[in-house]
Amino acid sequence: MKILIATGIYPPAIGGPAKYAEQVKYEWENMGHKVYIRTFGFEYRLPSFIRHLYYFLKIIPAVIRSDFIFALDTLSVGWPATCIARIFGKKIIMRAGGDFLWENYVERTGDLVLLRDFYNQSWEKWSRKEKIIFKITKWTLHHVDTLIFSTEWQRDIWMKPYNLEKIKIKIIENKYGEKNQSYEPDKKDFIGGARPIKWKNIAFLKKSFDFENIIKLGAKYYTETCPYDSFMEKISRCYAVILISLGDISPNMILDAIHYNKPFIITEENGLMNRIKDIAITVDPKNIDDIREKIIWLSQKDNYDKQVEKIKNFNFVHTYREIASEILNVYKII
Repeated sequence: MKILIATGIYPPAIGGPAKYAEQVKYEWENMGHKVYIRTFGFEYRLPSFIRHLYYFLKIIPAVIRSDFIFALDTLSVGWPATCIARIFGKKIIMRAGGDFLWENYVERTGDLVLLRDFYNQSWEKWSRKEKIIFKITKWTLHHVDTLIFSTEWQRDIWMKPYNLEKIKIKIIENKYGEKNQSYEPDKKDFIGGARPIKWKNIAFLKKSFDFENIIKLGAKYYTETCPYDSFMEKISRCYAVILISLGDISPNMILDAIHYNKPFIITEENGLMNRIKDIAITVDPKNIDDIREKIIWLSQKDNYDKQVEKIKNFNFVHTYREIASEILNVYKII
């Protein structure tokens, strides 16, 4: 077949969707399919909506040649890709990887609302632009052939506000890879690398570590980001990983920690709990006492060793080969 992958970012850009698109392309090509990638480049310099029109026009030749479109977001590339799919009678499968509206609302307002509360509590505070984004997103979701979520958690959050009861939905989990080589830590370095955006709750994380009992234990945090390979090297040598965001659907940093058998502290506002509940240390991302208590607990050797052993015994694997095949199976039945 010929398949178009529409993605906002692609390597060498860093990010989960970029890696996802690259790996699915690789697997489909190994199966003998022809894959076109169309991503944002020059479009980022253009104002909103004009960039969508530019992208719409840019992908027309690839859409005409393709059997179906696989879109990796619901707005930036997902909206124009869905419009053009309808015009040319092409099938489109969309993966909802994040929540663009919530992320931008939190960044704009500084209102640290949890993702699961956003659509119930904050809609009256939305700007005119945000209300338009919501309507466009809702239209898009109702005009794709199948909507893919990586977690039931996000599906359940979106079900009511976007009226998804009659939409074809499929859950395809994120990648859980084979275990990788890791190293014994020589320091209590907690990796919390994340973009400096408000919903990632980085300021609260820094404040959590600024506590005498934690300092005495030698526990330190690192929130700097770096290229993928360098970041994996840091995780392989760290003491633990920590993520206290206000909502993380399928956080790659936690999945990477599991790959390297590294204990982790994760926000309870996440979509992975059905899979990782037996190996996760969860925290309320708005409760600094809870976060500090879990950092201190994990900094004690006996507790740490028990967590390492639990994660070593976690052997669930879900490869990109399986993910690529599952997406194709979705296409076969639409």
